[in-house]
Amino acid sequence: MNLAHATSEALIFLEASFKTREEVFEFMTQKLYEQGKVSDSKQFLAAVQAREALSVTGFENGLATPHGKSSAVKEASFAILRLKEPLADYPSLDPTNQVSLIFMLAIPEAEAGSTHLDILAKLAGRLSDHDYLERFKHAETASEMLTLLDESDEVTTVSQGDKGLILGITACAAGIAHTYMAAEAITKAANRLGYQARVEKQGAKGMEDRITAKEVNEAVGIILAHDVSLKGMERFAKLPKVDTTVAEPIKHPDEVVQRLLDKVENYVPSGDDVADFDDTDEQEKSIGQQIKDAILTGISYIIPIIIAGGMISTVAVLITQLFGLQEIAATEGSWLFLLKGLGGGLLGSLMIPVLAGYMAYSIADKPGLTPGFAGGLAAMTINSGFLGGMLAGLLAGFLMNWMKKNIQAKGVFSGFVTFWVYPVIGSLVVGVVMLFLIGKPVAAINNGLIGWLDTLQGTNALLLGAVLGAMVSFDLGGPVNKAAYAFCIAAMSNGNFIPYCTFASVKMVSAFSLSAACLLKKNLFTEQEREIGNQTWLLGLAGITEGAIPFAMGDPIRVIGSFIGGSIITGAIVAYTGLGLNVPGAGIFSMFLLEGDYSGVMGAFIWLGAAILGAAVSTILLIVTRQHKLRKQANR
Repeated sequence: MNLAHATSEALIFLEASFKTREEVFEFMTQKLYEQGKVSDSKQFLAAVQAREALSVTGFENGLATPHGKSSAVKEASFAILRLKEPLADYPSLDPTNQVSLIFMLAIPEAEAGSTHLDILAKLAGRLSDHDYLERFKHAETASEMLTLLDESDEVTTVSQGDKGLILGITACAAGIAHTYMAAEAITKAANRLGYQARVEKQGAKGMEDRITAKEVNEAVGIILAHDVSLKGMERFAKLPKVDTTVAEPIKHPDEVVQRLLDKVENYVPSGDDVADFDDTDEQEKSIGQQIKDAILTGISYIIPIIIAGGMISTVAVLITQLFGLQEIAATEGSWLFLLKGLGGGLLGSLMIPVLAGYMAYSIADKPGLTPGFAGGLAAMTINSGFLGGMLAGLLAGFLMNWMKKNIQAKGVFSGFVTFWVYPVIGSLVVGVVMLFLIGKPVAAINNGLIGWLDTLQGTNALLLGAVLGAMVSFDLGGPVNKAAYAFCIAAMSNGNFIPYCTFASVKMVSAFSLSAACLLKKNLFTEQEREIGNQTWLLGLAGITEGAIPFAMGDPIRVIGSFIGGSIITGAIVAYTGLGLNVPGAGIFSMFLLEGDYSGVMGAFIWLGAAILGAAVSTILLIVTRQHKLRKQANR
């Protein structure tokens, strides 16, 4: 299917006369409705006007591309209107632009990834070509315009240069016209100046033409043209860059590229400027890697929910206790009752579905979200908890990956598959499997875990605390640390707060010990290491372990080994005393929120004292191992 198939002579109007932009929109919307492209003209017109409120759709050279994305659109299409007298009051990138040629794009709400969206993107790219646009202005009939639309892309090609590679990312609010026009403009401007270009589009279809690590390492710089936030920006940390709006390269492409080249001239690369990131397509990753990524993704999305829910609940409890408002807090519908319900709802009702939903999203992208959320709700319904949520997320992700490969449609049915088949059938299958097949055995395992945690005392509690302590400091926020976190959150979601209390105390050990070692034995550490060590104690108060990573990278075995030694002691002490903490992410303030037999001042003393004792052990180990290392080097 080509561009000509997305419109018709009945949607092309030449030498029309209108006085205002609103009249134009109403006329073109009505024609799309009459031709059966739109089911509800008012709804679509509202979508067009809402898009206009985001940013201008007028460009330069008399062109405008208003567009609307709505469920009222039956089939992706566009109408063309050429005015006898231009509109001077049409908001445009070029303030002097007098609009005389208008393309109105109708975009179905569920068109992500379809053939029709490819056509609309292709149109946006074509219209950025000045010569091509001029031919539209001088076409004498609607049939001649259709012939122009039917042409191959050869008319828009520009020879590439050999001076180097320029990268770009474009993204606009709607993810259609501006995204592709800006990409086309950057490409052509770079080619005119003798450079090759590679532009990644982050639009309505998701991430297209994804930039690889190899291209980043070959590029001279990157142009970021966007009106919305961009994904994956860590890939380009070392590159010279120009950050601007998506409209700028459409309006002044040569100037934008030249701004980048000016920065490139003054850029001095360092030896660390080699990009190294995973650009493997999700479908090409091993099952194990996909599961690992899904778990880490799910956890990263529930962390803010856990922190917010825990802190809101704690604030409500503190207000109740400090001001003696127990009666108000117990009154259904009162402000304090509702506040407690908000915090509890975040932890009790939202956490598991979000975990499952975003685990599925990691594997199958957007189609995995709804089945993942449904699976998470099913897991909660049968009390399978955190483990059930993780299983539901994996099930939904792999199921939707299979459906995306094997259940596809083209044309008008593509929206039906994306908008109905994927979410409805996917949610139904995942929900049924969780509710009636594998969910109940998982619930039994989950309840068994709860029972085991509740009976932990003495030696068993010491062992659990020691293992958690070692895991927390093993990779300082890496996969092993995240696994410990997941276990603690799972226990918390089931009402056992001891593991997370242990986790929170151990998180301070590495940071405290690093600062103490650098303070006590400055001569054993380099200036850079001392600079790191002087700051990590502050991060430790916030419960952040990652601050010690740069230090550990220089001597991982000795440094990590020292951290683990002290962390084992801290973890064992806290777990043995049975202290609990139901507020994640509170850092040093956690000691005021402890639960258990030793809550209050005694609990705070034990919790913080365990962290300090563990840090003291790690400090001694850091100093001893560093002295041994230096003596060994001196004897060579």
